[in-house]
Amino acid sequence: MKKLRIIILIILGTISANSQAQELDVNLQIRPRFEYRNGYKTLLPEGKEGTSQISQRSRLNFNYKQDEFTVKLTLQNTRTWGDVAPTATADKNGIAVFEAWAQYDFTEKWSARMGRQVLSYDNQRILGEQDWGQQAQSHDALTVSFHTEKHHLDFGGAYNSDAENTFQTPYTVANYKAMQYAWYHTNLDKLGVSFLLLNTGYEYSNNDKKLLVDYKQTFGTYLTYKTAKIDSNFWLYGQTGKSTNQQVSAWNAAFNFNYNATEAFKVGLGYEFLSGKDSNDTSTVIKSFNPLFGTNHAFNGYMDYFYVGGGHINNVGLQDAFLKFNYNIKKWQFALMPHVFLSAADVVTPLPENTKLDSYLGTEIDFTAGFNFKKEITLTGGYSQMFGSKTLEFIKAGDASHTNNWAWLMISVNPRIFTWKK
Repeated sequence: MKKLRIIILIILGTISANSQAQELDVNLQIRPRFEYRNGYKTLLPEGKEGTSQISQRSRLNFNYKQDEFTVKLTLQNTRTWGDVAPTATADKNGIAVFEAWAQYDFTEKWSARMGRQVLSYDNQRILGEQDWGQQAQSHDALTVSFHTEKHHLDFGGAYNSDAENTFQTPYTVANYKAMQYAWYHTNLDKLGVSFLLLNTGYEYSNNDKKLLVDYKQTFGTYLTYKTAKIDSNFWLYGQTGKSTNQQVSAWNAAFNFNYNATEAFKVGLGYEFLSGKDSNDTSTVIKSFNPLFGTNHAFNGYMDYFYVGGGHINNVGLQDAFLKFNYNIKKWQFALMPHVFLSAADVVTPLPENTKLDSYLGTEIDFTAGFNFKKEITLTGGYSQMFGSKTLEFIKAGDASHTNNWAWLMISVNPRIFTWKK
């Protein structure tokens, strides 16, 4: 802490020489999370036991503003308790730069931001921060924004390499080689309307060892309708283009309807469809929708059986029908969400059986609770259980008859350690 104060004083000494209006805010986040995993992400295999661990995110955020100029720097360390010995001379993951960007406001309506940044839009189904993951998600990108009282337009792009190379070298990072996007949002009374166009190019090597980039387009709309009692949304996205020389044809649609029965109690229901490909389909067309950079943990059950960490990608797709019950009282928040999962495409066993299985994958029950201990301290936890089917066994392997459950407890400490304004 003493060293941190010295660094801050040096920064202040440097910027105080400038007579322009300036602001500096420095805050921390310490977020340990205990998890008991007993069939988390996949059905527990026969003969295997569940496990427990504690992970932790530690972040240091610097936010600086000087008239039209804004800078943010976020340093973070993610770890599993015990992943290095107490006497270790180096950390396993070290210190990473989560965000490092500079923004300039050309006018009241136009601004540009460049550097490592979070790209988060609408309900984060396609582009999100993935804050549940201790490492979260950010991009090296340039973003230009136009915003008025009723209209907001962002467009940006990125071009990636794994090093400062002197000649063409394969890009081996599990990421896009190039990306461009445009997002527009407007409010029409109680109706919110957004449009997204995302173009992602992934590099691959063809049969002649030539490096090529195929581009896939994700496009669609996100709508919200809100009143004092109703909070609802709907989205529809399509995917086309090519990926590793394969044609892409996929889509995703969903709706959510929530009703505030009282000030404390909210009920809701929803349904999502993510297209898939029949398991006996021998065509080369990619028909399974990929949420790409979405905050997938927030969708399709908290046990992360689908789409989190690449799971269920290029599979039979998913149908998710669910209910929501939320109850808030004073400093407490409670939520219960049952899901019923079905495949979106046919699940067929291999030859010679070639048997079509039931589309029902399973039922998941999610329960969460939160307590605002203090302004800077929140305590959250939850319990989930998956009641899988034989079809889910076929897709994910593991034992559906085993008790497959998951429990977690997380403390988030977010103190503001320094703020200064001139």
